[in-house]
Amino acid sequence: MSTKVHVHLFYGADPRFYRPGDDIGCLYGYHHAESDEFRLSYSQDAREGKPVRLVRRALKALLGFDIIHTWRNRAEMLRSDVIWTHTEQEWLSAALMLLLSGRKAGPGASPLLLAQSVWLLDKWPSYGIFRSWLYRKLMSRADQLTTLASENAGLCQRYFNRDARPLLYGLNTRDFPVNPPAHWTPHTPLRIAAIGNDRDRDWETLIKAFGNDPRYTVKLATRRRIPASLRAPNVEIALFSGIRKQHELYDWADVIVVPLRPNSHASGITVMLEAAAVGKPMVVTNVGALQDYFPADEAAYIPPFDPQALRDAVDQLAAAPDEALRQARAAAAGLLSRDLTTQHYAMQHVRITRDMLRARAQGQGQTRAHASQQTQAARATASESRGGL
Repeated sequence: MSTKVHVHLFYGADPRFYRPGDDIGCLYGYHHAESDEFRLSYSQDAREGKPVRLVRRALKALLGFDIIHTWRNRAEMLRSDVIWTHTEQEWLSAALMLLLSGRKAGPGASPLLLAQSVWLLDKWPSYGIFRSWLYRKLMSRADQLTTLASENAGLCQRYFNRDARPLLYGLNTRDFPVNPPAHWTPHTPLRIAAIGNDRDRDWETLIKAFGNDPRYTVKLATRRRIPASLRAPNVEIALFSGIRKQHELYDWADVIVVPLRPNSHASGITVMLEAAAVGKPMVVTNVGALQDYFPADEAAYIPPFDPQALRDAVDQLAAAPDEALRQARAAAAGLLSRDLTTQHYAMQHVRITRDMLRARAQGQGQTRAHASQQTQAARATASESRGGL
């Protein structure tokens, strides 16, 4: 009999509607786990009017997770053997739903909850007493913690005394086929591209490094607001949305820069994967355990908040095209050798789920054995009592 897995995603990631016509499956590649052994279902987005949407989003802002979206999908989740989640926003709401539905933790808990955290560990020290208490309570319902970076996994042990398994996130190679470069010749002025909407992007350091300097042309693609004080004539700020536009930006660039604030969740890894696939050298802030994915010979790493180090690293690549080409080729080869793909990402979930099911079966067996021993002991006591009478 196949294992029923429910993949709980955020509102807006329903595979039925996400990028319609592209036939990409699930946004994060979980569909690659579909097999005779694992049968997958996905959270579905309910149609809602503006008033309901405002209430749902307000409650999400208050709690830190979308309980209304989760509650709408509870029937399918409760019918599953295992629930997979992509961030803490999904597993926190799933844990609350399970507890409200009477599905408490324990050796025979069903469904099992695989709880993946992304931003939770970075934010944890800033939470107040109520939110910390609530999240710890909900974490007790999580059967397995996972993260996308070893630093986050270490913080799970530090903050919660819980082991977490770090996974390697992956690239959709249909959108970005791996194409190792055959040559690399920088333009004049040097073309620098930076992409991202993550809260930990450090656009200030990027613009301080290259803004108002005619030796560089910068294209910055983000939905984040850039203060007017940071604007510079050689820095174009725009939203390059869609796969085609992203490819155009990567094709234009000589160097991909990923400037970051200190974090523990591998912020910037999607851009690094894409840069490696399209064969562009990259300069990256050395934070967030990104070297879990690309070691130091496959990207130029710099310390945080250091515009001079960022500019020097880019200049060194421009001054040594052969070294820039070697680095770009090494990153593409590393992506392939470590299988940093959505397929591999899904298969990691398969292996963890098998371990979870095996552990549950062992726990149930131990519980039954313990119950049997207690029953036998009770019968022996009753027999002795009757003999004494």
